[in-house]
Amino acid sequence: MTAENLIGEIAFADENETREFAQRLAPFLQEGDVLALEGDLGAGKTAFSRALINAFPAMAGMEQIEEVPSPTFTLVQIYDRAERQIWHFDLYRLEDPEEAYELGIEEAFSEGVSLIEWPDRLGFLMPRGHLEVKLSYGQGETARRLTVIGGPKWRERLAPLFS
Repeated sequence: MTAENLIGEIAFADENETREFAQRLAPFLQEGDVLALEGDLGAGKTAFSRALINAFPAMAGMEQIEEVPSPTFTLVQIYDRAERQIWHFDLYRLEDPEEAYELGIEEAFSEGVSLIEWPDRLGFLMPRGHLEVKLSYGQGETARRLTVIGGPKWRERLAPLFS
């Protein structure tokens, strides 16, 4: 991480504040965006993903709040929301980056918004220009710290969230 790529850091008192930030981030995301969700087990990656996915309006006739389980065993879950298709990957069990092709990673990168837990497992397949969202434990049992890292396009696009 270089200082010029740091977009912002926020301390959250609890999971509710983490969810609220994910909901505020959702409107800034576009087709083809890739978010690398980093953090230790239990740091809140799936909770963040759940809130972000449910921040997009549901398709007509569908429930607004969708159950969003951790895709640890399926490796990928796809959510069709009214505005976007969201691909939620958990690559913890991926042994080789090329296994991601079998999960439809190319389609996800071109047609949807991709949320990738354990992005380091993608290695060379991780696209340039992705946004890093790092969740870490804060001061106190429920506290979390969120660090957002990205290039100039992300800095410009997300400026309203950090001003």
